[in-house]
Amino acid sequence: MTQTPAFEELLSLIQDRSAALRGSVMGSPDLDVRVPSCPDWSLRDLVEHLTEVHRFWTAAVVAGPSEKPPTVAPAGDASPDNLLDRSAAATQELIAALRAAGPAKGCWTWWVGTDVPTTSGAVARHQVQEAAVHAFDAELATGTPQPVPAVVALDGIAEFIGVSHGTAGPWPHEPTRVGLHASEGESWLLDLAAPGSHADHDPHETTADLHGTASDLLLTLHGRLPLDSLRSEGDRTTLENLLRWPDLD
Repeated sequence: MTQTPAFEELLSLIQDRSAALRGSVMGSPDLDVRVPSCPDWSLRDLVEHLTEVHRFWTAAVVAGPSEKPPTVAPAGDASPDNLLDRSAAATQELIAALRAAGPAKGCWTWWVGTDVPTTSGAVARHQVQEAAVHAFDAELATGTPQPVPAVVALDGIAEFIGVSHGTAGPWPHEPTRVGLHASEGESWLLDLAAPGSHADHDPHETTADLHGTASDLLLTLHGRLPLDSLRSEGDRTTLENLLRWPDLD
């Protein structure tokens, strides 16, 4: 199985994917362009969201272990002239906070109770995915969609299973198994039972399977691409239920 990138690589990937988002927005003449994959948002909203996310997680990492999320005052509206600069500064502050904390420092997270640790390292891993998916959103809005880099997407699938499936609550359907198969050579077997979902690395018979690039698998799990973007086998209803299961709002 693919290993999660080392901590310093995660920090570099946060920078890379955040810069990719801002680069797409910089190339757009209109910040009010709607984002097809987030229809309530404009490009301006997307940048401001990333800025606020980075400010929030900076505060969470700096605060350390806590049972409550940090309180972060809104930054206020940015002018078109400083929108991207403010976002870039927030990214740098997040990376600096993560680097100062190191990967093992505890902090508040919303995935407490899952198998994913509540540490700054897990925050860094999740923020790679946050930036990567929203970079795709920006690229889609500007007509320049690019695949998520394979190193990001492969780890992102495993991270999605741990965090998004891990916090989705009990699987509300009959127990089943679904296989996810990336063309890069990695596979994940989801054992879906009443208590929830976990990745099983032992071979088992499946009810349904999805095949595609790691990028397409990840973006489909995040609701950015339709089910038919992938090659599917087996029971389609099971696959539709799987994609609808986590609350991604």
